[in-house]
Amino acid sequence: MDVREALHRSRSYRRFYQETAVPEADLMTIADAARLSPSGRNIQALKFLITNDRELNSRIFPTLAWAGYLPEWPGPEEGERPAAYIVQLLDTSIASGTLCDEGITAQSMLLQAVELGYGGCIIAAVKRPELHEILELPEHLKIINVIALGKPKETVVIEEMTDGQFKYWRTPDGIHHVPKRPLSELVIFR
Repeated sequence: MDVREALHRSRSYRRFYQETAVPEADLMTIADAARLSPSGRNIQALKFLITNDRELNSRIFPTLAWAGYLPEWPGPEEGERPAAYIVQLLDTSIASGTLCDEGITAQSMLLQAVELGYGGCIIAAVKRPELHEILELPEHLKIINVIALGKPKETVVIEEMTDGQFKYWRTPDGIHHVPKRPLSELVIFR
């Protein structure tokens, strides 16, 4: 698979085959993609908590909000929930913040996940204090994002954006549509 194909396949998947496990070895490979990613100032202050444990996953799930543009949808039903999570953590004993590392590492992990046959979703709408307690994290580790992972149970398609309508939507057949601005609107030549 080339980079362009991986980018097309790396969508925000929100429904998964929950019973299809993501083995620890695959999670480590996905986390290693983050380790190999560029880091602002090369400080490497991010850590990654990984879990494919069903009991822990069931406790993580209610701390997450899903699909803000689909307010009537409460998130994936039992049987469609992620089989694994990677929690991005900032180690404040190393740095007080990051420049852009969380985005770079999240994208690297999602691209690696696609290559391994999985899909994922970066979730920033997190009940951080509650999740911090569930995960029994020390104070110096702050939750940045949660990446939901699993074998996708939905089709996500890219649409050409029209009239500036950027919100994604779902059709009655469950297909998730994501509008993208045309390249001509994004590129400025000098």
